[in-house]
Amino acid sequence: MVSAPHRKHRGLRVRALVALTTGALVATGLLAFGTANAKEPAPDALGPRVGASAVPKHAVTGYWQNFDNGATVQTIAEVQDDYDIIAVAFADATGVPGQVDFTLDPALGYSEDAFKEDVAAKQRAGKSVIASVGGEKGQTRVNDSTSARNFADSVVRLMDEYGFDGVDIDLENGLNSTYMTQALRAVHDAKPDVVVTMAPQTIDMQSPRNEYFKTALNIKDFLTVVNMQYYNSGSMLGCDGQVYSSGSVDFLTALACIQIENGLDPSQVGLGTPASPRAAGSGYVDPGVVNNALDCLAKGEKCGRFQPDEQWPGIRGAMTWSTAWDASNGNRWSSTVGPHVHGLP
Repeated sequence: MVSAPHRKHRGLRVRALVALTTGALVATGLLAFGTANAKEPAPDALGPRVGASAVPKHAVTGYWQNFDNGATVQTIAEVQDDYDIIAVAFADATGVPGQVDFTLDPALGYSEDAFKEDVAAKQRAGKSVIASVGGEKGQTRVNDSTSARNFADSVVRLMDEYGFDGVDIDLENGLNSTYMTQALRAVHDAKPDVVVTMAPQTIDMQSPRNEYFKTALNIKDFLTVVNMQYYNSGSMLGCDGQVYSSGSVDFLTALACIQIENGLDPSQVGLGTPASPRAAGSGYVDPGVVNNALDCLAKGEKCGRFQPDEQWPGIRGAMTWSTAWDASNGNRWSSTVGPHVHGLP
C-alpha cells in the first residue's frame, strides 16, 4: 500500500502455468480446507462489538491514512459510512524483532483520546476498525518464533489499548508463512473473534506456493478477507492461463479466480483498487468497472473477455486505497462501490 501520491473453460484450464517475464509464478491446484469466518452482521448494529462476526457478508474495506500526503486529511469519525472495515495505516516496526506499535502522526493534530472515541463510535455504528501493519515502506519482519511471539503480543496490546478489532497484513517486502501463521494464530488464540485481513500484491497470490498465499490458506479457518492490490502491478496470469493487463475488468476477475480455485472461500476474496488516479502509480479503474467485476464473479454478468466457469455469489466485496483519496475525489469510489457491494446476493 502506497503512502505517497505515487507510490484475472474449466476444460481448457491450465494447471501448470509457465512463469512470465513479469515475474508471475505458476497457479497450481490445492484442495480447500477449513471454514471461512463469514458470518452475518450482528443483529443490533449499534450494540457491543463482536469482532469478526459483525463483518457483513459483503464488506467494503478502506484504509485510513495516519499521515498527510496531499489527500484529504480525515479523522476516523469522518471516514465515509460505506466502509465496513477501516484499516488504520500503519502500525510500524519497533527496534524489537517482530514487534509493532502505533502512534498518531502529530502533524494531524488528532489527540489519542479523540481517536479512541472515534474508533469506539464507528464500532457502535457496526464498523470494524483494525490496525494495518506494513505498507510500501514497512519494515516488520516475522521470521522466527521469537519475532512471531513479539508480533502477536504487540498486536494484542494494540487491540487492548486502542480498541482495534483486529489486524491487517500489508507486508510488501516479503513474509515467512511459517512464522506469520504462528503469529496470527497466537493473536487468534488471545482474541478468538479477531478480524484478520491481508493486502498482498498481485505477484504474491499467483500461486498457493507463494508465502503470502500459503499464509492465507494456513489461517483459512479464521481469515476474514484477502483484499489483493490490483494496482502498481505488471501484467499477470489469470486462472485460465492467459495474460491480463492491470486496469481492466478481466484483470480483476481472472486473478480473483486464482485465489478461489486454489483454496480460498469466495467470502475471503475482495478486490482492491485505488480510490482515484492519484492514489497509485498504475492500475486505477473506474469504480463502475469494480462493480462489473463483482457482478461477473457473483452472477456471471458484465464480464469482459474472461468468463468464469462458475459464479461465486458469496464474494466478500472490495477494498480501496484510501478513504482519504476517496474523499479527495468527491467520495466517488465509496458512493459507487459501497452500495453495490452491499446489494450483492
